[in-house]
Amino acid sequence: MADIQDTIREQVENNDIILYMKGTPQFPQCGFSMRAAQALSGCGREFAYVNVLDDQDVREGIKQFGNWPTIPQLYINGELVGGCDIIMEMYESGELQKAVDGAGQEA
Repeated sequence: MADIQDTIREQVENNDIILYMKGTPQFPQCGFSMRAAQALSGCGREFAYVNVLDDQDVREGIKQFGNWPTIPQLYINGELVGGCDIIMEMYESGELQKAVDGAGQEA
């Protein structure tokens, strides 16, 4: 399982915004992933995504990586933002837009 943790770490570090989700933004496979992807898309910035349904190791590994039990999971600038509920709260409050706008910029 150590290898999958390395893979996930590289994905998170090499993408300013990455969403681990079930399905793809175009064809989400669960309602939570769909809402998370739509909120991110609504912020007007491209983001990377990983379809956890394509790889059982990633699906289990991401839960351990972020110590977060559910999918989707959003990472911005290498930090776990959270799952669907947090993403939606941040989207509605404008915090997600700020986080997305600041992604990739050095603090």
